[in-house]
Amino acid sequence: MRAAALVLMLSAAPVAAESFVLHWPLDCTLGQDCFIEDYVDDDPAPGQQRDFACGLNSRDAHKGTDLALISFDLMDRGVAVRAAAPGTVLRLRDSMADDRLMTGVTDQNACGNAVLIDHGDGWQTLSCHMKRGSVAVTPGQTVATGDLLGEVGLSGQTNHPHLHLTVLHNGTEVDPFAPDAALPCGPQQVTLWADPPPYTATGLVTAGFSAKVPELAEVTSGTARRDSLGATEPLVVYGHVGHGEPGDVLVLSARGPDGAEVFRERMVLEDPQVSLMRAFGRKAPPQGWAMGEYLGEALLTRDGVVIAHRHAHVTVR
Repeated sequence: MRAAALVLMLSAAPVAAESFVLHWPLDCTLGQDCFIEDYVDDDPAPGQQRDFACGLNSRDAHKGTDLALISFDLMDRGVAVRAAAPGTVLRLRDSMADDRLMTGVTDQNACGNAVLIDHGDGWQTLSCHMKRGSVAVTPGQTVATGDLLGEVGLSGQTNHPHLHLTVLHNGTEVDPFAPDAALPCGPQQVTLWADPPPYTATGLVTAGFSAKVPELAEVTSGTARRDSLGATEPLVVYGHVGHGEPGDVLVLSARGPDGAEVFRERMVLEDPQVSLMRAFGRKAPPQGWAMGEYLGEALLTRDGVVIAHRHAHVTVR
């Protein structure tokens, strides 16, 4: 069946009942208003990345699972972060601003506003990047599965709203999708999830703004990306797709400083490709672009289900 070919379901049962089990920690619907953006990096080599299923949906040295919202509007309305398992709150932070520019962020506070929970038997979870003032627990408090911890935010080292969930066992980071580090990457027989989320190899490697339709080599090298543009330059959003399949839909869009949509372009992918880049944009109007920050988005769906999404930012000066 086509669906079976497109999505690898983690159908194996979770670890034994007496062991540690995780439950979905966000008040969102996977594939609708949130998605798994990046997995734990399974490749120890510097400069390399590989997720648990041998795909590329990770970042070099990434130690957690990123559960991302598809819009800043959702973050503003409030999306609850829940305890993924019962335990006791050890430490928390709730004072950092929600700032995509990451002002004042260091290696010591990169997790942003966060809650560290001890689950017993050496297991701990760390929930990062929560909204300032939203943390709803206190140190020493006992929590049950599903109890409110806070809300998804933009604190710490992030420029888009998401929950970074790190799982630790005896102080060592563990991939909840592949807790047995001795096994090679690929479909695992064991997972820490009570209800394992689906996995797809397709993803968005990156998205960004440029002043022209770039070449793929410029996108992969990073030279295509512009953080600022002149008022008379073209405004172009690009998206780099990995392992796209026929029928996947890529939507590229941009909004201006007032929130009004500048453009939205829907593209249907026709041929399976390991790596492809698409771009769309507009020339500047006669009076030039309004000054301020523009928000770009690349949204990738399959049969109406969100499988990848990236934000991009540029300032017109």
